[in-house]
Amino acid sequence: MSGNWKSIHRGYTLIEVLIVVTVLGLASALLTPLLGNRGDFDVQAAVRMLVADLTFAQSDALALQELRRVHFYEDGTGWCLVRIEESDLNSTFDASSADYISDPLAGSDRQLAYIVQLGNGNFGGARVESVELDGNSRDVSFDELGGTVSSTGLPGSGGSIVIAAPGVRYRIELAPVTGKIVVARIDGG
Repeated sequence: MSGNWKSIHRGYTLIEVLIVVTVLGLASALLTPLLGNRGDFDVQAAVRMLVADLTFAQSDALALQELRRVHFYEDGTGWCLVRIEESDLNSTFDASSADYISDPLAGSDRQLAYIVQLGNGNFGGARVESVELDGNSRDVSFDELGGTVSSTGLPGSGGSIVIAAPGVRYRIELAPVTGKIVVARIDGG
């Protein structure tokens, strides 16, 4: 064998490196503002949780043939799910005597009251900004058929809940009688 081996060094050219750096720079310039608006993600998580909880309360009322209520706290920090009797439809919410539903996500080793606190860190700065259900109520109740029911025992008239964080707001509309849920982003958050 002769010592005449030519070693070939393969590498990237300056043009290839510049193209890669340019593409990465453009990608980061486009994605950074989207990823920086964490408030929107926090509010979306809170909205998804509320929609899931409203649906759960409605389904639970239908499945167990009992009344269920979702109560929204006055200070906007969250909501809870409770079991009520027909005689309690017109009564105001009392946290000390409420018959809370057990949270199915709490695990089998512990049965915790179904209370959602938005300020626990999972939802950032999201808050329940306003609640307008069945006229002036802070509650929505579901009957044994899964429909909304007002404090007088008549079919509910629906309403809306607004969840907001700095710069973003969402309205959750609850249809009269059926409890159908529609979510919309509100401009000018």
